[in-house]
Amino acid sequence: MIGGGSTGIGIARDLAMRDLDVTLVEQGNLTHGTTGRMHGLLHSGGRYAVSDQASAKECIQENRVLRDIASHCVEMTGGMFVKRPEDSEEYFQKKLDGCRECDIPAEVISGEEARKREPHLAKDIDKAIAVPDGAIDPFRLVVANAASAEQHGARIETHSPVTDLLIEDGEVVGVEVEHKSGPGIRVHGTEGGTEEIRADYVVNASGAWAGQIGDMADVDIEVRPSKGVMTIMNIRQVDTVINRCRPKGDADIVVPHETTAILGTTDEEVEDPEDYPEEQWEVDLMIDTLKELVPMLDEARTIRSFWGVRPLYEPPDVGSEDPTDITRDFFLLDHEERDDLPGMTSIVGGKFTTYRLMAEKISDHVCEQFGIERECRTADEPLPGSEDFSVLRDYMEEFGLRSPVGRRSVERLGSRADEVLTTDDPNPVICECEGVTRAEVQDAIEQSGSDLNAVRIRTRASMGNCQGGMCVHRLASELHEANVDGETFDETVAREAWDELLQERWKGQRHALWGQQLSQAMLNYALHATTQNRDNDPADGEPIDFAAFDAGADASGEPGGADVAADGGERDGY
Repeated sequence: MIGGGSTGIGIARDLAMRDLDVTLVEQGNLTHGTTGRMHGLLHSGGRYAVSDQASAKECIQENRVLRDIASHCVEMTGGMFVKRPEDSEEYFQKKLDGCRECDIPAEVISGEEARKREPHLAKDIDKAIAVPDGAIDPFRLVVANAASAEQHGARIETHSPVTDLLIEDGEVVGVEVEHKSGPGIRVHGTEGGTEEIRADYVVNASGAWAGQIGDMADVDIEVRPSKGVMTIMNIRQVDTVINRCRPKGDADIVVPHETTAILGTTDEEVEDPEDYPEEQWEVDLMIDTLKELVPMLDEARTIRSFWGVRPLYEPPDVGSEDPTDITRDFFLLDHEERDDLPGMTSIVGGKFTTYRLMAEKISDHVCEQFGIERECRTADEPLPGSEDFSVLRDYMEEFGLRSPVGRRSVERLGSRADEVLTTDDPNPVICECEGVTRAEVQDAIEQSGSDLNAVRIRTRASMGNCQGGMCVHRLASELHEANVDGETFDETVAREAWDELLQERWKGQRHALWGQQLSQAMLNYALHATTQNRDNDPADGEPIDFAAFDAGADASGEPGGADVAADGGERDGY
């Protein structure tokens, strides 16, 4: 299995539950690609009810499944498609009819009722269509799938990019991978180096990188990567998913997610999933457009932005010029049937919400290749953490936690809360923004080894308002001297993992440095320099140039330009 996103890890779980021997390899962390850069929407299908009804029907089907099997990963916020006075009445009716045709529960509500549900909606919203959208944590869901796959015997290797396909007598017989190693990325204790992994069948579930895998076997997989930009706000301005009820366009959705709101998105075709521009105007577009729906966004603080690449695919004879016209459906490419190359199938396209259905279809296909008749069980068996998880309990007395922290812990851990939080040792809060305790961090280190970014994915530590400013040193401290499978991490490992996490947190903030967020970034640097000696850290030996902040940031997003004042310049001057 190639690819550690939602689809690849879903396939690994499905096949392992059918008692097949499975090895999955991923070039980075789990969720390294598109999955880790989605906007957190659990689709009702409403967004596709007019333009792509096949996808809409799949979405509402899987929406119901994921609510059951992944309850600790899902928040059923509900959703609304809101209509402004200038928006088309005809399109509003098409949206409503499309939802009903696709079996998506849809209710027309007045503008007044919409504002009762969401008080910060614009006063001139005419009306809305309420649908069962939700928010979902992609990191938590993928990790739960990985845990289930390993429980059923699968081998999962992260930081192991495929360097070649093994082809013998015109048939794919495995892959060659390069296991990365070293502090900050070593997950399963691999020593590094190249390994040939031989297999009876290879599944290419590498998303936007599927074409590059195909090139290794001289087969053409025409993935058309489409870039989407998202912007993360400092608080939840809304508690319901808000969609603009109009035909396709940029900046038309707000998704409440954990303690924040995520604004999205753009849709721009790019050539290389690893090399695409990060442009400030796209961040401005989110706020300037979506404040028409939620005016208070104009006063809010943007804490970071991020870019993802959708692995869109359409048959070669279609040739859409606009990426928004390309179907969001998925395709199974049997390379024996298609390219006279037995031993490999690729799965391309699709959406996060339908990952489990995609995994079921390709797992059925793999079993057919070997005459194996075993039913899929992934729609019925809960993921680890969701078993018998129906209500959130008050953990204040049981675990000595403040109740909001206990609630957040249980939301993340689900039915694993007793196992993880029961401890005789002190259990202070390590990350105040996200309410992550020492017990959760230590549990994540046991799973992730020395990779603090993997700890972040499992716990959300460093993903809140301060973007790690107040907690990354605490995470590094927990890593130092931690014992995982008999291995103790020394200071060098902890420092390098610390640096790696800081860099990951920084890169998403560079295009959000104006006003209060610029001041927050300066505060983080000042704290790190004065309390941790990071202005003369032995890891790099280079002092931080605090004077650069007086001039703000230049057009590239790097400190030192002259366009934005450090005391709160406007976005337009960025």
